[in-house]
Amino acid sequence: MDIDTSFYNNAADLLKQFITRPSFSREETALADFLENYLKEKKLSPQRQGNNIWLLSPHWDDAKPTVLLNSHIDTVKPAEGWSKDPFAATEEDGKIYGLGSNDAGASVVSLLQVFLILSETQRDNNLIFLASCEEEVSGENGIVSVLPTLPPIDWAIVGEPTGMQPAISEKGLMALDVTVRGKGGHAARNEGDNAIYNAIPAIEWFRNKEFPKVGPLSGAVKMSVTMIQAGTQHNVIPSECRFTVDVRTNECYTNEGLFEEIANACGCEVKARSFRLKASHIPLRHPVVQQALRLGLTPFASPTLSDRVFMDFPALKIGPGQSSRSHAADEFIELAEIREGIDLYVRLILPSLRA
Repeated sequence: MDIDTSFYNNAADLLKQFITRPSFSREETALADFLENYLKEKKLSPQRQGNNIWLLSPHWDDAKPTVLLNSHIDTVKPAEGWSKDPFAATEEDGKIYGLGSNDAGASVVSLLQVFLILSETQRDNNLIFLASCEEEVSGENGIVSVLPTLPPIDWAIVGEPTGMQPAISEKGLMALDVTVRGKGGHAARNEGDNAIYNAIPAIEWFRNKEFPKVGPLSGAVKMSVTMIQAGTQHNVIPSECRFTVDVRTNECYTNEGLFEEIANACGCEVKARSFRLKASHIPLRHPVVQQALRLGLTPFASPTLSDRVFMDFPALKIGPGQSSRSHAADEFIELAEIREGIDLYVRLILPSLRA
């Protein structure tokens, strides 16, 4: 279908407004206020819970299937090394620079335009547009708090920078806190039991451990020791060494089951911070994935998490921009990527609504 150029221009203009309003995780109120008022000025009827804003398509019919179009308005804080003002929404050489431009402002504004286009051109499904908060911290006041209040959802598009390629699976995440014990003593004398030395074989175990079940796309479970703390001063043998392990899980294991296996085998005291960030995937046979294949797109497994982790219905992660720009200095999105995003979203979603 032909798309009026005003939708592309509106998306770019709205994104610039987003960038000029800092929206760090758990500090999204100013941007949520702006977006709510913006939608009301457009004669739409936004609903709000906390800093989550959503729209229901007109001509709603409870008997019809419902599709969710979701992305997030929160950002991380600026990384070091910006050469531009991260909140100035600078446009240069066909690019918009600014914090959140790529992750995930471009997805938010593109999905809003797609919601408006499809709400007026098709009646086979209900649509929900949801701009959620606290995604970057998997916060309790973000999408996880909103989903129970929404009508039942059949499937979803989750907007994140993927170069408009479909992420059909995501690895899950567990953060483990590991403690290895020793015995304190004076460093000048042959006494004590150094917990740091005791931790070395434990760290090597996490480094080298392999789990046999490998996801078809997501691959193997990956464990990385990322933080370590021990000792109180230079002349005291440490009695305790603590380290943190980042565990990226695949769909072959539950987080609880994997944790039990680790705790029984590693020989250390292990605690999991949470089991809630599970691996997820959408079946290849799902109509939206089949449409992605017809469009020549390449399904892949995403190593990064998104709010799809909280969805108990099929969800496809796809959006304009590149993941490599996320959380980086001089983050940007190309205007052409916004245009491509809107076009491809429509070509991806519309046939899937009729399937």
